[in-house]
Amino acid sequence: MALTMSDMLKRENVQIVDSCKDWEDSVHVAVQPLVDGGYVKPEYIDGIIQNAKELGPYFVLVPDLALLHARPEQGAIKKQLAVTVVRKGVEFKKGEPCRVLVTLAAEDSDSHIDVMRILASMFADPANIEKVATAETADDVYSLFVNFPAA
Repeated sequence: MALTMSDMLKRENVQIVDSCKDWEDSVHVAVQPLVDGGYVKPEYIDGIIQNAKELGPYFVLVPDLALLHARPEQGAIKKQLAVTVVRKGVEFKKGEPCRVLVTLAAEDSDSHIDVMRILASMFADPANIEKVATAETADDVYSLFVNFPAA
């Protein structure tokens, strides 16, 4: 059975914040709901930060969007997404602020593929990223994700 967005994204893992101190702080803020929910260990945050320091901001997929993730062995417990909108954006690359941070936790490399297809389809259109970035409430952000048609 295909995994749906509502399987992978719980409302309590969606948040809107005004700003973050820097990119590392934004990773802490974006991943914390998954730590709190038991989807990742706290070291998953460190894994993302360490990977970015070694590899650069590999998770910035398109302008205004970062898909934060680390390897399963870096602290993922079970699959889940979190979405954080940072109103003032955060710069992972100088001069290229991201307002939409989607955090992916997956305990293996393939069980989340169905949801990745939905995300790819959703974010292929910059207008959808803008809708998420400018949504008024976290409930609105959640609705945009779970109501997006499956790929």
